[in-house]
Amino acid sequence: MKMTFRWFYIQEFFRDLKTQKNRAFLTAFAIAWGTLAVVLLLAFGEGFKIQTAKGLANAGNRIMIIYGGQTTKTYRGLPEGRNIRLTVTDEQLLKESLPEIGLISVQYGHWNAQLTTPKASVVTFLVGVEPSFETMRRMYPIKGSRFLNRPDMQNRRRVVFLGDEIAGELFGQENPVGKSLMINHIPFTVIGIMLKKLQTSMNNGPDSRRAVIPASTFRAIYGNRYVRQIVVRPRKMSDDVMLKKQIRTLLGQRHRFDPTDSNALWIWDFIKQEQTTHKIFVGIQIFLGLIGGLTLLVAGVGVANIMFVIVKERTHEIGIKKAVGARKSHILSQFIFESLLITALGGFAGLLFSWLFVKAMGLLPFDKPPLQYLGEPRLSLTTMLITVFILGTIGLLAGLLPARQAAQVNPVESLRYE
Repeated sequence: MKMTFRWFYIQEFFRDLKTQKNRAFLTAFAIAWGTLAVVLLLAFGEGFKIQTAKGLANAGNRIMIIYGGQTTKTYRGLPEGRNIRLTVTDEQLLKESLPEIGLISVQYGHWNAQLTTPKASVVTFLVGVEPSFETMRRMYPIKGSRFLNRPDMQNRRRVVFLGDEIAGELFGQENPVGKSLMINHIPFTVIGIMLKKLQTSMNNGPDSRRAVIPASTFRAIYGNRYVRQIVVRPRKMSDDVMLKKQIRTLLGQRHRFDPTDSNALWIWDFIKQEQTTHKIFVGIQIFLGLIGGLTLLVAGVGVANIMFVIVKERTHEIGIKKAVGARKSHILSQFIFESLLITALGGFAGLLFSWLFVKAMGLLPFDKPPLQYLGEPRLSLTTMLITVFILGTIGLLAGLLPARQAAQVNPVESLRYE
């Protein structure tokens, strides 16, 4: 019986379309256009969010960077204004005392280091780090090369890992791995080249323009007592806040400063930055969805308008149906069904064109500037579900008022209607 009613509704729907061709087409087109707007806005927002998150993670993969600062509070008889300088001993203390730390590395730095080959010379930022730095900064090597390892550290080897841009400037199209270069007139062997990556957050410049050597080699050459910074990654992201407090307490005891003195120890928290950025982009996507939803709402007014016209033109017919026993629920469901069908047809067309457009956009070079900062649009399941929900809601609301008007038709009065 239900199938009979549904087939009857479909027949009635297409009969109405024939009498309202232009109006129905324009209404369906408006729905399709609104759907296209919603999907594309959300798809571009999703792509931009993913690309920005990737760029942030490539600068620091769930890490915290610890810098020594200057005290602004007196502490146990010691005056304010003391400089806090971090050392390898601080790194060892943190590593041994805090099991919540998953990865840790010191970082030394030397500006204006001159790298020279027989063909070229480049001035760049030279850093001395430990092997764990590879994962924390996502400085992954290209195929056939490697990052620093433990033997490099233990033997103070004069080996260097180059950013992809620096490698290109020094060696051109040649494979640099195994070749020698001079760093401030000291010979080094190239062991690896960084795999190209997008980096939207900087810490002393992009990694693509860095030269990386073992921390032990850096100390042996430059004799640095103090480290530039200590890089830490928690075992769990949820340990972030607690770990920062523990670090301040532990280093506060060692260097004798108030753990609540935030200026004594600077901690750049990439985890918090990532969470904040995620919230911002969720807000942007909601805003974009609302803009697209308003476009669909305007189209929904068109659906409601055409349904009111259909109800008016079929008033006499509705009266006959009610006179022979049709229930209000039957009349109500028929017009809501027709409204949903118009919305569904336009929505399907909009979704189809959105999918085709996103596929076509995928042919563009999103791995190169400036498109790499925008990110390739993504049609996620969430985007599709949100769009379908908006379409269903608008279709239901657009058909509800005309359907209620049709269901309230007085059979006696409607039979007099011409």
